Amino acid sequence: MANSRTQQLDDTFYALSDPTRRAIVIRLMQGEANVGELAKPFALSPAAMSKHLRVLENVGMVEQIRRGRFRQCQLVKAPLAEAADFFREYEAFWNQALDSFAEYVGDYATRKEDET
Repeated sequence: MANSRTQQLDDTFYALSDPTRRAIVIRLMQGEANVGELAKPFALSPAAMSKHLRVLENVGMVEQIRRGRFRQCQLVKAPLAEAADFFREYEAFWNQALDSFAEYVGDYATRKEDET
């Protein structure tokens, strides 16, 4: 069975797999917005927008706060920070692999020049 960190990452990546939800997250990076403001750029029904927000809220990425008749949404950064940490763990590996590949390509190009 997956541990809670793995499940959290799975849920975060699932939530971010949809382009509409990614756009909502990007918009909320600029600051709070009400549901109507978030829905403006999309041709979505209120029910569809609510479903997207629910997915983001269930994973802990968005928090909704009632202010009068409006629901203000704000970004919660912890799930995004965990996803960034996940990629940082592999950064050294990929940097080393890419550096080795660049060195190989450079050596290959030098050998080809020497042959001509």
